[in-house]
Amino acid sequence: MSHPAPQARRATSHPLPAPSRAIGTGWLGGFELEPASSPNTPTVGIARLAASAPLESEGKGVDYYRLPVRSLLNRVDSRRVGFTWSINPYRGCEFGCQYCYARYTHEYMELDATEFENKIYVKAEAARLLRRDLTPEKVLGEHIAIGAATDPYQPAERRFGVTRAVLETLLEFSRTLPGGGSLSLSITTKSNLVVRDIELLKQISERNRLFVNLSVTTLHPRLARVVEPRAPRPDLRLEAVRQLNEAGVAAGVFACPILPGITDGERDLEALVAAAAAARARYLCSNVVFLMPSAQKKFFPFLEEKFPRLVKQYRKWYGRRAYAPESYRKEISARMHRLRAKYGLSGRWPDDELSAPDYSALVAAARPQLALAFAC
Repeated sequence: MSHPAPQARRATSHPLPAPSRAIGTGWLGGFELEPASSPNTPTVGIARLAASAPLESEGKGVDYYRLPVRSLLNRVDSRRVGFTWSINPYRGCEFGCQYCYARYTHEYMELDATEFENKIYVKAEAARLLRRDLTPEKVLGEHIAIGAATDPYQPAERRFGVTRAVLETLLEFSRTLPGGGSLSLSITTKSNLVVRDIELLKQISERNRLFVNLSVTTLHPRLARVVEPRAPRPDLRLEAVRQLNEAGVAAGVFACPILPGITDGERDLEALVAAAAAARARYLCSNVVFLMPSAQKKFFPFLEEKFPRLVKQYRKWYGRRAYAPESYRKEISARMHRLRAKYGLSGRWPDDELSAPDYSALVAAARPQLALAFAC
């Protein structure tokens, strides 16, 4: 059911309601993250907050709203993930990826999932709230994932800078910890805008354990533009991986999601792994797309328009569940395992000190695959 869009109103003075239940979704280490609860579960306050959020500005088909929230640091209630806390500076994402699993989060605000890329909610007073929420008892020994549900470096970040404010606050907090800092952090993004903050990320890395994950689904620019309409080109994301690693910030590639019949070809996947190795990626994680009903609202019409031959297969695979058949997932997992081994890439974040492999040999091995990929 489609819900009316929020009205553009000026900010009013009203007490904030009780905080909503934290939503823990996203990708980490190649594992899909389950939603914390059903999209139909009533969420106290968030729909009312969204409806009264003042309109900040309008872009090309995108409206930005200032959203008051009670907390930036959200506890993730899922046994399937490798972190306890998440920070999502924005609600909604302008990149408009056709397959995006996080669309259901707009349904919590009584918006249709298809509005996920058109109505972006900027979380207000991020630095103050995060500074208040951070305590050693909460976060020491736990992992904080930034961008688990929406991209922290989407275009809104250029205008509003919430992600940078979050990173500055985390660095400031880490300096107060015994031993000079010991936070465990990750950032997941599709945007090369992350290199804007490279000096800040270097400072964070010197004191804390930080990984930056660049999501790349295909090397083909035209295919990427169709599947991820507003995201930066794949080559720009890979260049960001290279720049981050050369600056001493550990960065890798998330080949997520792999789309059956679209991006899962043997040659295409090898080209992607080869490109990650050439970009000096420290690791490469991957997984097959999973499609919740909210994502299917957008993805199935997209398939009917762009890949009609695949509609029947997708409806058969995803009609009753969010996951592809286990046999297919195992096949892709084995294929990616072989490709990572061939190009000397780990399938997970390193547990010990990062040691650089022989990149000259890896780049030489990758060159033929890259030539084929970028010729298409």
